[in-house]
Amino acid sequence: MTTTRLTRYDRSMLRLMNDRRGQAWYATAARRRLAVAAHITLTVAIGALMTHFFLAEGEPLWPVAAMAVLLLPWMVATGIINGATRGLLELREHVLDERQSAERSRVLARAHRMTTLLLAATAVALLIAGGVDGNAPKAYAAPLLIAVLVVHWVMPLWVAGLRAEDEPAEDEPLEAGALGR
Repeated sequence: MTTTRLTRYDRSMLRLMNDRRGQAWYATAARRRLAVAAHITLTVAIGALMTHFFLAEGEPLWPVAAMAVLLLPWMVATGIINGATRGLLELREHVLDERQSAERSRVLARAHRMTTLLLAATAVALLIAGGVDGNAPKAYAAPLLIAVLVVHWVMPLWVAGLRAEDEPAEDEPLEAGALGR
């Protein structure tokens, strides 16, 4: 951390992001991958429901209710990933130490590259679909671009969750016989 004074917000976020009570949810790499996979799945499901709601004509409000129900586990998965990364993306830059700041830069760079590839693939898919159909698929352009925007927003969180490392094991107490009397 730098010598900048921490605000009350900074201190409360630092305390929240370093709270180890939920550590069992992300203690292993497999659990962190599962949390990221669940978050991706929930994000895709909410996006699909949102797309269905806006593109379907005369549909009842069931997609909105389903989105509201899926939002709670999505927020829990977000919290699990933030806990696993100790708030790498949520804390302000001046709160992070040098290692965390460097890791944040690596995560953001990798997420940026992945999102750039996704945007390029989306543009190519729209151009191909427009070329085959003879007309750009206007009805799907907006939902697809919104989906890419959402992925752009959460990609750093996914990358950080996948790159998070296990907590160092606590030192085991030395036994009296192990001291080599």
